[in-house]
Amino acid sequence: MDGSERRSHAALAEDGATAEKPNWYREGLPHIWLPYAQMKTMTPPIPAVATRGSTLQLDDGRRLVDGVGAWWTAAHGYNHPHLLDAARAQLEPMPHIMLGGLAHEQAYRLAARLAALTPGDLGRAFFSESGSVAVEVALKIAVQYWRNAHGQTRSKFVAFLGGYHGDTFATMAVCDPDEGMHSLFQGSLAPQHILPLPDTPARHDALERLLAEDQSIAGVIVEPLIQGAGGMRMHDVETLRRIRAACDAPTAAGERQGPLLIFDEVFTGFGRTGEMFAADAAGVTPDIMTLGKALSGGVTPLAATLASARVYAAFHDDDPDKALMHGPTYTGHAVGCAVANAGLDLFEREPRLAQIRAIEAQCRAALAPLEALEQVAAVRVRGAVAAIEMAEAFDIEAARAWFIAQGAFIRPLGQVVYITPAYTIEPDELAALTTAMRRFAEERPV
Repeated sequence: MDGSERRSHAALAEDGATAEKPNWYREGLPHIWLPYAQMKTMTPPIPAVATRGSTLQLDDGRRLVDGVGAWWTAAHGYNHPHLLDAARAQLEPMPHIMLGGLAHEQAYRLAARLAALTPGDLGRAFFSESGSVAVEVALKIAVQYWRNAHGQTRSKFVAFLGGYHGDTFATMAVCDPDEGMHSLFQGSLAPQHILPLPDTPARHDALERLLAEDQSIAGVIVEPLIQGAGGMRMHDVETLRRIRAACDAPTAAGERQGPLLIFDEVFTGFGRTGEMFAADAAGVTPDIMTLGKALSGGVTPLAATLASARVYAAFHDDDPDKALMHGPTYTGHAVGCAVANAGLDLFEREPRLAQIRAIEAQCRAALAPLEALEQVAAVRVRGAVAAIEMAEAFDIEAARAWFIAQGAFIRPLGQVVYITPAYTIEPDELAALTTAMRRFAEERPV
């Protein structure tokens, strides 16, 4: 940080917007680097001091209903006692050990439970700390699968417009190339095939032709049913069935040699779409699945990459060079796995899918009338996701401030105002969110 930048941050910390903020905020603001923010011109973030259920408590005493759920992670609400108890119970005897040469109960229990819970024969789980890394691992597995199983070099991938799979270099390469967060890196990313979703027979045919013609394609990756960061865009189960069929198309010899199918369920997994996994809704089993976000309920970082029996078999060999050479420092983090196991307990003990269906019904009833408004391009609701796409752009920073003034923490994406609430949100709290969304769409305050 040079002197001028330091001074600009110091001035920001001293202006009227931060003058009443706590000391830790004022001292830290000139030094912290925040995500997705132009630090020089951003609206200073609001200090939060506590969470509970679906609410955020601010340092000035205000409470906001959280419509974002800690970036889509807090599926069970904040501070669920079962998750916190699991974290405390694991912290005392062993918060973390390396999985290189050692084993611990929580990671092994979680791997077995995920294998039983996920569709098909996705029977092997590799743990990491974030969704981006889980997708990186999935891409790495796909590339190495072809070398191990068939002696082939395949390093290309097919992904889809509107898709988002992470912020690391390999994952950026399979995101929508015109998506604002990543477009400036295009010259540094490996070129991949980015196609429209095959939501029509013609687009399916185009995908099938590409997979038949380009034998360098290792895999096809998709966010099933809902493309999250791309604007909560939704597609139907038939689209996923078309993708599966294209990957399964036999060769002239009648063998299945098509690319591996990767479902990125970091966002959609664990009930977000209304089913436990989007794959369940479609009746489609991928070859590789990535999980994260709600996996550990917003309490600790944790993600997983699951592989089918066929994929894993290509690595299970006497040849040491066929092993998957990947190992995040915190892979299988003991506290994270303990919390994730507790989260799976809650899906078994509490009526999560029924709660999600109730959220969907309430959001549909509240937001469907907005489709008639000229200024609204679309209303999209599925599971515990509700989105209003405005017909024209608006000032996002001003919109975020406006929602806070309404008592709602809602962060629009582009021209889309959305909520992804905790599954445990109370009906009156959800009504506060949808009322704010309706007012924004009707009144266009910014």
